[in-house]
Amino acid sequence: MNLETMDKEYVLHSYAREYVNFVKGEGAKLFDSEGKDYIDFASGIGVCSVGHGNKELSEAICDQANRLIHTSNLWLIEPQAKLAKRIVELSGYDMRLFFANSGAEANEGALKIARKYGQQNFKSKRYKVITLEHSFHGRTITTVKATGQEKLHTPNFSPYPDGFKHVGTIEDVYKNIDKETVAVMIELVQGEGGVEPFKKEEIQNLAKFLKAEGLLLIVDEVQTGVYRSGEFLASNLYEIEPDIITLAKGLGGGLPIGAVMTNLKDIFEPGDHGSTFGGNFLSTRGALTVVDILEKEYKSKNIEKRVELFNKELESLANSMPEFFEKSVGLGLMRGLRCKSSDIQSQIVKKAFNKGLIVLKAGRNTVRFLPPLTISKDEISEGFKRLEMALGEIKL
Repeated sequence: MNLETMDKEYVLHSYAREYVNFVKGEGAKLFDSEGKDYIDFASGIGVCSVGHGNKELSEAICDQANRLIHTSNLWLIEPQAKLAKRIVELSGYDMRLFFANSGAEANEGALKIARKYGQQNFKSKRYKVITLEHSFHGRTITTVKATGQEKLHTPNFSPYPDGFKHVGTIEDVYKNIDKETVAVMIELVQGEGGVEPFKKEEIQNLAKFLKAEGLLLIVDEVQTGVYRSGEFLASNLYEIEPDIITLAKGLGGGLPIGAVMTNLKDIFEPGDHGSTFGGNFLSTRGALTVVDILEKEYKSKNIEKRVELFNKELESLANSMPEFFEKSVGLGLMRGLRCKSSDIQSQIVKKAFNKGLIVLKAGRNTVRFLPPLTISKDEISEGFKRLEMALGEIKL
């Protein structure tokens, strides 16, 4: 039985897979079982932030695995405490953290914090959370309901939890706050929603308004966090101070980890929340190493240089091929090309893959780019060469 048959026979069909068998990675390159190499402009959907086969990360993982992998949160976990301290220091916010295993779990934690705040701080309980259309906050029953995409709210999984209101724009947020609203939850750049950044001024105005009203601002930085935006947090780039921030994806460099951080430092007490695997020795030791690597890359201006080069290439394509693209979107190394149609988008993703380049789909007919933050100049150059070859085969 070959691998494709085995996968189809024994794994639930929840993904529309490409049946390629990757067996090795180096930097921003992946190699399949046939020896073909691919430039990875997706990094495991923004996860492999320090690339593939990173020696420093793999050595840290191996060293930790030889010592301890897991003991549970019933006891002190040294790398967890150290990671929390590093994240707080790099963020510049006075917060505490809870560690989970994924972005959806981090967002679940954020929602629990908001609801407890709404119970404790108002005469009448506040529990509703406003989110935005085109947002994406996870695949659990609660976070999929928080997600502002009606196509995901199918009857198959209903009934969904109540307490969520989806609105079209930041301006619509103000109109939809009522006496039961406790928080607004946003992505500063909507990744799945088309790599669309919000304007800095409107986010700053929203943050000021919510603070004045005693309501919470939750910023989902599952994708934008840990230098993906060019700064440690996109919240830093927008110069705001959220009440709750969620992280995951690039934090572990491939290890499963999520985190919710909040300035409501005493909101939880023992028994309020928990995770068996969250923040264990292996995941937090790996994340500590990832943070160390990326902080050095940030301080040396290497991330900034990669952002400039990558954006230059995207802008050049968008401007030179108006028959395919409306514009270049995004910030940092979270980028997209807005296509003229979904057919063009689909053709680009497929033909790029055939040429040995991995890119992603996103909403609003966007081709999404999430390369490793450590990607080399040569890898960027080769990736765009392959993209141009793929574009040469697109049929309008």
